[in-house]
Amino acid sequence: MKQFCGKWFRQAAIVAGCLLPLWSQPALAERIKDLASVQGVRNNQLIGYGIVVGLDNSGDQTTQTPFTTQAIANMLSQMGVNLSTDQAAKLQLKNVAAVMVTANLPAFARPGQPIDVTVSSMGNAKSLRGGTLLMTPLKGADGQVYAMAQGNVLVGGAGASSGGSRVVVNHLSAGRIPAGATVERAVPTPVGQGAFVYYELGDTDFGTAKNIVDAINGTMGPGTAQAVDGRQIRVRAPEDPDARVGFMGRLENLEVRPAASVAKVIVNPRTGSVVMNQRVTLDACAVAHGNLSVVVGEQPLYQPGTDIQVKQDSGSLMNVKAGANLADVVKALNALGANPMDLLAILQAMKAAGALRADLEII
Repeated sequence: MKQFCGKWFRQAAIVAGCLLPLWSQPALAERIKDLASVQGVRNNQLIGYGIVVGLDNSGDQTTQTPFTTQAIANMLSQMGVNLSTDQAAKLQLKNVAAVMVTANLPAFARPGQPIDVTVSSMGNAKSLRGGTLLMTPLKGADGQVYAMAQGNVLVGGAGASSGGSRVVVNHLSAGRIPAGATVERAVPTPVGQGAFVYYELGDTDFGTAKNIVDAINGTMGPGTAQAVDGRQIRVRAPEDPDARVGFMGRLENLEVRPAASVAKVIVNPRTGSVVMNQRVTLDACAVAHGNLSVVVGEQPLYQPGTDIQVKQDSGSLMNVKAGANLADVVKALNALGANPMDLLAILQAMKAAGALRADLEII
């Protein structure tokens, strides 16, 4: 037994010795294309109003969504079918739903190129499953038509209803049409201004900007790149379009070691999620934590009224030791027995007291 234990400890020591260099390695280098983007090379949002047909009695209730009936009447009039106002008002279109169609027009998109679209119900349709989007023009912010969308809507969900009961899996009032739109108009996308191309970092960081400039000048020659500020970098590029594309292809694959990230805690009060990076630390502090719960329950019909109970457990004052790394911070917060919603208030109080060594960002 002693021999087995000794052998096990020796093996564990060898594994720990192998893993220790991996833990002590600095941050790996990243490509410039992962840290920065070319100024002016961007997506453009498109939007349109359309009609989905072919639904299985799961469309809009026309008495509550008059715009659906109006859209159908306008579409039929363009096809030579004219309806009077009274006839249009009497339409019962359970298989039709009014939708908003959105898409992203990528940079350098050319006429004839297909793009994906998202279809979302804007009325009271129960489901878009099995429907077909009719030809819908997609417009940009300038009001011009840049794409035309049409196709079968794919909805990643299912549902059933009977006797007043309904079961729904996932979301049925929105779906996608892969390659459902065709680009009709191109958006000019200039690459750079004159002899220069401008790169913009995803996050403002003077250290990372300096590292990128050093990497470009070390590979392409001194004076090729210059940092304008902590976010923008100006790069001298060839004038010939073909040579410029090749130059930028080499440039964006250069590896750069980014500067150390800022200690940051991200809090989402709507979902109760708390995310922190590895540079977050804590100073020694004392935290009093108590649970406050509000329970609201409806009484049965034969005893009308509402039952409201407020419970507050006895709070305790706990000493939180200073943490030098993320593991210590998480251990200290877990020791409080706080759930994610309680952590929101605790972290804000720690930040106000100066015990949380990180930027607290609420999204």
